Amino acid sequence: MSTPTLASLPIRRLTPRDLLACADLSEDRGWPREEHKWGLLLAAGTGYGIDDPDGGLVTACVVTEYGPRERPDLGVIGMVLVAERHARQGVGRRLMRHVVEEMGTIPLTLHSTPYGRPLYEELGFKVTGRAEMVRGHFTADGPDSKVFTRPATAGDLPEILRLDEEIFGCDRTHVITRLPAFSDQLRVAEGGGRISGYLAAWPNMDDHVLGPLIAHDTVTAKALIASLAARTDRPLRTDIDVRHEELLSWVKDHGLAPTGFNAVMTYGIPELPGDWTRRFAPLTVAAG
Repeated sequence: MSTPTLASLPIRRLTPRDLLACADLSEDRGWPREEHKWGLLLAAGTGYGIDDPDGGLVTACVVTEYGPRERPDLGVIGMVLVAERHARQGVGRRLMRHVVEEMGTIPLTLHSTPYGRPLYEELGFKVTGRAEMVRGHFTADGPDSKVFTRPATAGDLPEILRLDEEIFGCDRTHVITRLPAFSDQLRVAEGGGRISGYLAAWPNMDDHVLGPLIAHDTVTAKALIASLAARTDRPLRTDIDVRHEELLSWVKDHGLAPTGFNAVMTYGIPELPGDWTRRFAPLTVAAG
């Protein structure tokens, strides 16, 4: 029997049962396995991949859709990976073309490394922003913030969802409602008797990733980060929109060092929906 060519291998939908194969693919490309994150993405989003006849996956990615189920407002593409042994053979381009065609007229966005940007530009994506990744042990100093923060409770969820949709610009209920189980910490800030921001910290390898970070202003965002950092010994990692210059300078002054940049790219829309002035950091760049 002849060996099938890459071009003839079918693209299929992935399911949570593919979690270990996806983690193996990450490891193959020198990324962390990130099984916890893969589990969330495959449960809340739609995975696409190609099976390798010799075992494992040739390529994979995940699309997380937001807005009404019957007509999503936005699709976020993430975790685009091709196995090293199949790299530079056009399989990633084929997978991305398939995803773009599958999504039809639904606007799309993704975070791109410099390596992937030429492919996405070829497919029609345009750079509309930039995010900076920072990582390190947070060092607290100075007086405590006057912003009141506390652990989120089940009763806070409706207000968190309302605030998130207002600022993110799309309904993310199916993802945000998973945060209490997915995260190690979920904290809210209060002002004027209402929730003025929220922040989750979830485990990823040795780090705690901070996100989503939604807040009415930079002072509130700082208070949420500081209150959460005081309750973990792990290094913190997050991706902050570079337009939030004050917050970026502050986290760097408090021990988090820059580790790289990603280009924010969109397809079918000139910029992301929502209010970027109050959207400080994504849940993860793979899911928005």
